[in-house]
Amino acid sequence: MISAEQNARLTRVGPDTLAGQVLRRYWQPAGLVEELEGQRPVKGVTLLGEALVLFRKPNGAYGLIGRHCPHRGADLRAGRLEEDGLRCVFHGWLYNEHGTCLERPAEPRIAHEGEPRQKAYRCVVKSGIIFAYMGPGEPPAFPAFDCFQAPPEYSFAFKGLWECNWLQALEVGIDPAHASYLHRFLEDEDPEASYGKQFRGAAADAAVPLTKILRDYPAPEIRMEETAYGIRLTALRALDETAMHVRVTNGIFPNAICIPMSNEMTITQWHVPVDDETCYWYSIFTSFGDPVDHKTMRDQRLEMIDLPDYVSKRNRGNNYGYDPLEQATATYTGMGFDINVHDQWAVESLGRIQDRTEEHLGQTDVGIIRNRRMLVRAMDALEKGVGDLPMRGETTDLSALRGPVAIDEIATQQSWQDAWLARDLRRRQSCTWPASEGFENDQ
Repeated sequence: MISAEQNARLTRVGPDTLAGQVLRRYWQPAGLVEELEGQRPVKGVTLLGEALVLFRKPNGAYGLIGRHCPHRGADLRAGRLEEDGLRCVFHGWLYNEHGTCLERPAEPRIAHEGEPRQKAYRCVVKSGIIFAYMGPGEPPAFPAFDCFQAPPEYSFAFKGLWECNWLQALEVGIDPAHASYLHRFLEDEDPEASYGKQFRGAAADAAVPLTKILRDYPAPEIRMEETAYGIRLTALRALDETAMHVRVTNGIFPNAICIPMSNEMTITQWHVPVDDETCYWYSIFTSFGDPVDHKTMRDQRLEMIDLPDYVSKRNRGNNYGYDPLEQATATYTGMGFDINVHDQWAVESLGRIQDRTEEHLGQTDVGIIRNRRMLVRAMDALEKGVGDLPMRGETTDLSALRGPVAIDEIATQQSWQDAWLARDLRRRQSCTWPASEGFENDQ
């Protein structure tokens, strides 16, 4: 249980907040590459409470600048995209991706041609996502995570909007115990038909569906350890006197997770604040086996998501599609078979900003507790001006970080600690892209 003041400190993300300052010191997803592939590659975005406009120049360079022209405040979402940047249609002022005002055609010549400057943030593209750095100084390097190393044909990026604070959205991903309840299916599907569907495949190499293990063994032992990238969570389910199911997931500081979709594919997901009360999840699906079937993956997700704002078709307005008959016979929630909807209901049901003054955490919440402590340490370090931030590179070679490992395995109770690493190593060694290059088990 924490105080209202502590809760606000953890959740608020504006430029003048400590949590917002922490998040701004890391690369944050600002949009999908596919969002700027149309006839007019200009899109208004709100990121960490700041109104911005994202655009792609004809030469392929991306820009993320303030939404309102510094001259008279006109909305640059309606700007004319030109060779050199984005021109305000009110008076013709032209801004490039660095925020420099290149032209003020209606004005007399002014000595300081570069003034005024527009707010601008640098952008890079990684695995189908446009990342932006909104903090001071030089940005950190990107770690050599699998999601950034895989070739385009082995990865797929998508996103969706949740109407809640970013932290409660993140915390569902570092809570391994909830899968046995929130994502419980009362009937199992053929694992062979599980492509692109989380929790619907087979457990490891066993014929038993993962849904059956989660349903039949609902009280895992959760082990947690801090790593160079954040936290590793291991959920252990003793299947009998000898066998153990092992599921390894990760929190990547400050606002990402890495979890298994199957033993062939992982999901790396960021929970990115739009503002204090809304966030997008951005996912990169990474395959260690066959190339990703992009059409199938996209079509599956568009069954539940409306464009252009990537809003869930099941939401508060229609009670997430709740069906009492389905809840009695097919799923634990009665809200369909897409686990993203389950997660969305869970985090949105907490309110726009969860009131943590009334919560009572348990032993399975060890990852949530540790992650909050890491965030508090980072905020304290910024406030006091002492200490390093995790995953910033001050004391860690980010380019040396690999993985993180996200996997399911069934092993003996005596060998589980080595078995999941061995399974991960086998899939890396058989991967057609260099997933095993430089990989170290101790991250």
